[in-house]
Amino acid sequence: MPIHNTTSNPLVKAPTVRFAPSPNGLLHVGHARSAMLNWQFASAHGGTFLLRIEDIDITRAREEFETAIFEDLAWLGLDWPKPVRRQSEHFAAYQAALGELRKLGLLYPAFLSRAETTARIAEAESTGRIWPRDPDGAPHYPGDDRKLSPSDRDRRIAAGEPHAWRLDMQAALDGLDARLSWAEHGSGPSGETGKITADPGAWGDVILARRDVPASYHLSVTVDDAVQTISDVIRGEDLFAATSVHRLLQHLLALPVPRYHHHDLVRDQQGRKLSKSDGSTSIASLRQQGASPEDIFSLAGII
Repeated sequence: MPIHNTTSNPLVKAPTVRFAPSPNGLLHVGHARSAMLNWQFASAHGGTFLLRIEDIDITRAREEFETAIFEDLAWLGLDWPKPVRRQSEHFAAYQAALGELRKLGLLYPAFLSRAETTARIAEAESTGRIWPRDPDGAPHYPGDDRKLSPSDRDRRIAAGEPHAWRLDMQAALDGLDARLSWAEHGSGPSGETGKITADPGAWGDVILARRDVPASYHLSVTVDDAVQTISDVIRGEDLFAATSVHRLLQHLLALPVPRYHHHDLVRDQQGRKLSKSDGSTSIASLRQQGASPEDIFSLAGII
């Protein structure tokens, strides 16, 4: 995938990009593609390549996988400034962002369990109702909890009822003066490029924090990109639709908007994107079988 040159103007600051894996499994060839596209872009434009460890879910993060990330990327010939940013060390930043959204009246505690949510949706669909689903195919949260009074919410939280914090999407959209958009220098799954109109409403009331995970991917990545002054987000096209949520959060939190470059994915013989659960495509496994960095780049479509 050609990465458009967005820094030919000498007045444009040198770019900062990032590769941000989660240490919950071994990196595979698809990760190598994204990492190398970021690293090549930074190198070609006199910019900075950052490595970020997205270990916000501490229940799944493993030290051995983080070590493997460093080893795999170094073996591929990549380098980066140290120390790296670990999400687990910045919970306060995510809590501050949540606090800003609470002040805006855009967060509510969602108490329905997964089983209760499934039952509610099944009941509605049994009557012929078409239940909305997000771009990943997951059903929207029913949103009954939006109607709870502040006193009821406080009482249930004080009683220790499990809950997640969700964004009141309709309230957030109602506060917009105009449609949001982003500059796409790569392409989406259907070839979308150029000025893209964001559609965050397609995601419903997204989760921004759970009891056991202090920030969702949507919130943490948006905050991290701003804190690290990421100028260009280069990532797989599977995250193209999620950019709509990130644009909304950037707007609500008054954060800068990076340029986006989504790229195609490395897929298996059945056309499915690679998974960490398939160890045969891991960089470590291929290295142990005698593969060279050039072999990995070839498999990743880099050369």
